[in-house]
Formats: sequence, structure tokens, C-alpha cells
Amino acid sequence: MTDLTEIKAMARKAAFARRKAAFDARVPGAAGRLSEILAGHRGVPMSGYMPIRTEIDPLPAMAEATAYGPVGVPVIQAAGQPVKFSRWTPEGALKDGPFGAKVPEIDDYFDPEILIVPLVAFDAKGGRLGYGGGFYDRTLEGLRAKRPTLAIGFAFDGQEAEGLPLEPTDQPLDMVVTESRVLTF
Repeated sequence: MTDLTEIKAMARKAAFARRKAAFDARVPGAAGRLSEILAGHRGVPMSGYMPIRTEIDPLPAMAEATAYGPVGVPVIQAAGQPVKFSRWTPEGALKDGPFGAKVPEIDDYFDPEILIVPLVAFDAKGGRLGYGGGFYDRTLEGLRAKRPTLAIGFAFDGQEAEGLPLEPTDQPLDMVVTESRVLTF
């Protein structure tokens, strides 16, 4: 099999199975390490995400961060476009967004300097396998062209993989935070 699309599809299938197993075995407090990392960046505009399906839940760390500065969540604009980030608060009204994730009812867009990035798999070099739409790759490329932007992958330990099929357009992570450790690249 030499077609990268097929190779990535196979890698995603295996990664989704690993993530589901990690999700099913999760323990409370998985966002504790993420909170520790974000505490070192208080007041910096950041974004997280609204967890869907078997994604690890960053909401406790995001809620804590709202006490110190703006926190947003991604809002998909259209296929092939970068996402925008709308201000989020734990008590804010939400509406249904694309792909099953909730988004703020009222758009209040800003550019974050720290992104907590959802993923399907990561590797020990900062590689990330996402869902295949390229949304975060386009978004990180645009934000990083304007200013330093920290990309923090948030995942279960069980989502780590070796030899991810990556392309030159795939934006690397600066850090991966799991329920038990922090990897920096």
C-alpha cells in the first residue's frame, strides 16, 4: 500500500481503537496535568475544544483558565478553511456545531496564542494524526505566521503511536499532555 490516504486511513482506524480503549479505562482527573501546564501561562489567550465521542476532556482545565484570560473553542467555518476561535465560558450558552461539537451561541472571535489540540494519535517527536480535514494544520500555519503559537496536544497515554504517516503540511505539536505525563519537543 503506497497511497498516503489509505495509509492514513489505516493508521486512524487503529488509533481510534486505541483511543476508545483508553477512554473506556479513564480515571477521574485526567485534565490535572493540563491544568498544571496552563497555570504557567495565565492570562495568555488560549483555546481548547469541546470533547466529542472518545476524546479526552479538557473542560476542567479550560474552566480554570477562564479566571485568568480569554478561552475559546474552535468553530469550523467551511471545508478547506482554518477554524476560528470563539470565546467560551463554562456557563455560556452553546449551540450545535459541525461534527457534533458544541460551539458558543454568540460568536466572539479572537486569535489564541495557545491551542489545546484534539487528536487521534501522537508520536514521541510531536507528530499528530488528526481527523483528516486539515483544519488544525491550516489554522496553526496561519497563527504561527503572525506570532509564536504554542500547540499542545491533549490525549490519553494510549494514543501514542510509532511511525505516524505525516506530510510536509502537517503542523507539529510543541507539547503533548496526557493524563500522566508531559512531552515537549
